[in-house]
Amino acid sequence: MAELVFFSGTMDCGKSTLALQMEHNHSQGGRRGLIFTKLDRAGESILSSRLGLKTLAIEVTDDLDFWDAVVEQRTHGGRINFLVCDEAQFYLPSQVEQLARVVDELDVDVFAFGITADFRTQLFPGSRRLIELADRVQVLQVEALCWCGGRATHNARTLNGVMVVEGAQVVVGDTAAGDVVGYEVLCRRHHMRRMTALSKDAVLRAAGERADALPFEIAACPVSPFGSLPALPTPR
Repeated sequence: MAELVFFSGTMDCGKSTLALQMEHNHSQGGRRGLIFTKLDRAGESILSSRLGLKTLAIEVTDDLDFWDAVVEQRTHGGRINFLVCDEAQFYLPSQVEQLARVVDELDVDVFAFGITADFRTQLFPGSRRLIELADRVQVLQVEALCWCGGRATHNARTLNGVMVVEGAQVVVGDTAAGDVVGYEVLCRRHHMRRMTALSKDAVLRAAGERADALPFEIAACPVSPFGSLPALPTPR
């Protein structure tokens, strides 16, 4: 039976790379499919990976109906076995319901890829509906890393280098006012502290410390309460 599978994770965890790989594998196996994306970093109607891989795709607009798109293909003799749907967090909840209908009534596999939560740690509407309806939700095994080296679990937005937790849920590129919008992945600890890589470096510079220095001074380490340890006997 066909499935609706939601592959989720933070930014930089390889979602788009996996989407491209899955499309390749299924196509090589003789299956036919359609590729969809929305607001990809490389531009309209393109599915791209940060590794440099990309392919043409159908741009998902708010008036696109997935059911109609598949039915139209089949009406004209096209064979559709699967859909690859990237950036699914940006889809409308009603479009996610259309994907579920495509799976259940047309027996077409749907592989959706997207970020679960936004920079405010709130679920995207599309992702929430996918979690509610998907046959499987699979967290990607490739872990994105926070600047501290820990596992990144949260997406952060910066405005002119400063982390923000308020604003529109979807902002792509620079704003009209000339402000520079950026994104970064952080562990929960540093997301809660609003401490990005840039702010961390600024704090360390102000403290006169290097970013790669140990978090303590060797001379400040406490001496053992038992005094110095006795010398080991010399082997005979």
